[in-house]
Amino acid sequence: MIYTLTLNPSVDLIISLERFIEGRVNLSDNEYKLPGGKGINVSQVMKNLGHDSMALGFIGGFTGKFIGDELKKKQVESDFVEVTGDTRINIKMKDSAAESEINGNSPEISKENLEELLEKLKELKKDDILVMSGSVPKTLPESIYREILESIETGVKVVVDTKGEALAEAVKGKPFMVKPNNHELEDMFDVKIEDQEDIIKYGKKLVEMGAENVIVSMAGNGALLISQEGIYFGNVPKGTLINSVGAGDSLVGGFTAGLVEGLTITESFKKGIASGSASAFSENLCTVEEVEELLGEIKIRKIY
Repeated sequence: MIYTLTLNPSVDLIISLERFIEGRVNLSDNEYKLPGGKGINVSQVMKNLGHDSMALGFIGGFTGKFIGDELKKKQVESDFVEVTGDTRINIKMKDSAAESEINGNSPEISKENLEELLEKLKELKKDDILVMSGSVPKTLPESIYREILESIETGVKVVVDTKGEALAEAVKGKPFMVKPNNHELEDMFDVKIEDQEDIIKYGKKLVEMGAENVIVSMAGNGALLISQEGIYFGNVPKGTLINSVGAGDSLVGGFTAGLVEGLTITESFKKGIASGSASAFSENLCTVEEVEELLGEIKIRKIY
């Protein structure tokens, strides 16, 4: 069974307009709402690629109900813990000049809420896959991902996609894979990354710290896989960037789908790149047809 964990979900309000003028009333050309949060996106991508998963995490209020209802429509199973506050709203605005985001604050997660979630995670069994993605709510410790890694059944394959202190703590729990991007590596190690060699250097540090595999996404410059088998580079296929929201989550979803399908780690890496690119080239999260169309354009090359 595949599980995704989103500690800090959101309702994503996507707004597009020709030109945003600061300090004025701006009328959108188009807007729509989506159930958001990195783990929730992974569950949706998994469904699009033909795999069921169970979405876990915290939701509350009218916004939380929206998330639950939308996932039901998409036939994505969920078993969220209900909290007293409202799930946050994140605004993602795009005009002709730039994409901007305003992220709302998460509701309070009580001790009882957390204990209820941890009880659900005790149900995971050997050979299950758990994808833990996204930021940590301010009322939970940054070490929560590590604590979960250390508490679940041995043999559960865990993928972690987070950043900062939460990532630094998570790798101590020896996850199967972590997926920072190049900017998150810079922030974590407080360095300026100049080239691919720097990315490899700091990606290897994450392996030394405990991660079994590291995928570093580099937007249009491709992605790197750093594993015990070697270091691999994968190119990004040609296409027009339409929407970067969810591209990294789609990479994680495609990679996880590959694991479920019995692909090798490098083949799963390739499927992840295709999935991330397909989402970036679309208004919505990738479909299986879009992913398969791009797979032939991606070459995985062993560089070390």
